[in-house]
Amino acid sequence: MADIWAFRDAVDRWAAGGPGGPASDLAVQLGLRTAVLLEGLSDLAAVEALSTRRGRDLAAEGVCVLSMGGAMNVGRYAGLLGPPGLGLRLTGLCDEREQGYYDRALKQAQAAGPDFFVCVADLEDEFIRALGTARVEEIILAEGDLRPWQTFLRQPSHHGRPRQQQLRRFLGTKKGRKIRYGRLLVEALDPGQVPAPLADLFRSL
Repeated sequence: MADIWAFRDAVDRWAAGGPGGPASDLAVQLGLRTAVLLEGLSDLAAVEALSTRRGRDLAAEGVCVLSMGGAMNVGRYAGLLGPPGLGLRLTGLCDEREQGYYDRALKQAQAAGPDFFVCVADLEDEFIRALGTARVEEIILAEGDLRPWQTFLRQPSHHGRPRQQQLRRFLGTKKGRKIRYGRLLVEALDPGQVPAPLADLFRSL
């Protein structure tokens, strides 16, 4: 039986230069109508965690959430999955500094529209502002990361920076940490704390 992981793998192989047939066949079998394009795996972990919290099975709703492996790949993925390719509706998240690049890439793929939701710096920054720095530090302590956090703060390059910037940088300093905290920060949110770009994305699905 086809599953969403098989479709993601088929799309990644297609984006890397492989054949598009397997992805096309799986899209039909799964009844997909929408592709949510995300920059990386930490964003994917956060979206999946919020989907679970809200009791939604996005795949069953015809929605596939994909990590593109970097914002610069949006043109490639939009071309494969949007009107020139599988004809899926495209939506997703992007960072403010990359919004112009997204707009151009989506226009080229004939998929321009109001369906990409903009984070000021990135999704982690949105979570930190929503939860507050003290709450994020509590989560770091609960996860057993107090010692690496204290080591990070002692580094001269981070002295004097606002706490929000320090936390955002810390989450990205070790491989896999952003992915783990993408899920943890979502789980810590109260229902009314979901950052606007992420809340708007879910309302659009």
